[in-house]
Amino acid sequence: MQHSIFDAQNVLSSEISERKESGLPVIECVPNFSEGRDFAKIRKIVASIEAIAGVKLLHIDTGADANRTVITFAGTPEPVCDAAFAAIKTASELIDMRYHHGKHPRIGSVDVCPLIPLQNITMDATVTYARKLARCTGEELGIPVYCYENAAFTPERKNLAFCRKGEYESLKQKLGEQKPDFGTDIFSENVAKTGATIIGARGFLAAVNFNLNTKSTDTASAIASAIREKGNGVKLKGIKAIGWYIDDFDIAQVSVNITDITATALHTVFEEVKKQASIKGVRVTGTEIIGMIPEQILLDAGTYFFAKDNPDTNFPKEILLEKAIQQLGLNDLKPFVPAEKILEYKLKSPLKLFIQ
Repeated sequence: MQHSIFDAQNVLSSEISERKESGLPVIECVPNFSEGRDFAKIRKIVASIEAIAGVKLLHIDTGADANRTVITFAGTPEPVCDAAFAAIKTASELIDMRYHHGKHPRIGSVDVCPLIPLQNITMDATVTYARKLARCTGEELGIPVYCYENAAFTPERKNLAFCRKGEYESLKQKLGEQKPDFGTDIFSENVAKTGATIIGARGFLAAVNFNLNTKSTDTASAIASAIREKGNGVKLKGIKAIGWYIDDFDIAQVSVNITDITATALHTVFEEVKKQASIKGVRVTGTEIIGMIPEQILLDAGTYFFAKDNPDTNFPKEILLEKAIQQLGLNDLKPFVPAEKILEYKLKSPLKLFIQ
């Protein structure tokens, strides 16, 4: 087994709930890998994560069109960082960016690797772990690393889009103009293969795709521009969005990252996408959640949808969840299984994600 990159003893328990009760810190890691088609490679990356004691694998989300896999795991900080490092190393050995094509923006074999504080740990402490992971990735693997969000060393690098600008195809020029925080700034043969990696610490991010009854990427892109914070429309706070066509489902989607779920609720985005779609003469048929989502986001959505028709929203959780799943159309493309998609159900622990 790989040694800890922090020379700290790994926590052997795999039960996150036990860690919470003991007051130990718990963080989540959600690395995005530039491979969504070769399942042999994906299995090897997953195996490298599972080989680290003290880490609980929570979810795997693959997309062939995006050619991207999002893996979610959690645990105490040291083993989580060890698992992240092992996964980055494995991915850098298996994925050759010179031959990568997909619809999702990306800059390297591991495009982005965020750490998220879940319990008993501050954002500042999580930043320290993220920067140590970035340093080890750069120094030991020779991969250029940019630190983003709360781990950024400069204001402009807080923005993921700024760090990823130009994507892999512009990396050679980028390394000369914007030197990475860690790792080499030379576009060597190794870097040509691995690309760069963006590592940081952030709060919880909800990644969702809204399904449209059209195949038009232009329509989806126009809706995305109308809702995102830096777009030309309503400018919803904390919203990043793009439009694309998905071959697997033969539909266009508005792909959204809700980077501040305390400022803009999932149901608010859903309603605005519906409104903008109607203006364009199309409909939203459902919602696809990428990765995992906290229970409270869906409970808030269920409460909102009930309140539209009934002022009495004093319903049990099960009814609120059922309402949210129905109204958001979470079963539109494939079955939405709460036990697999809701973060607390996997962690077996209640969360207070937004209190730092």
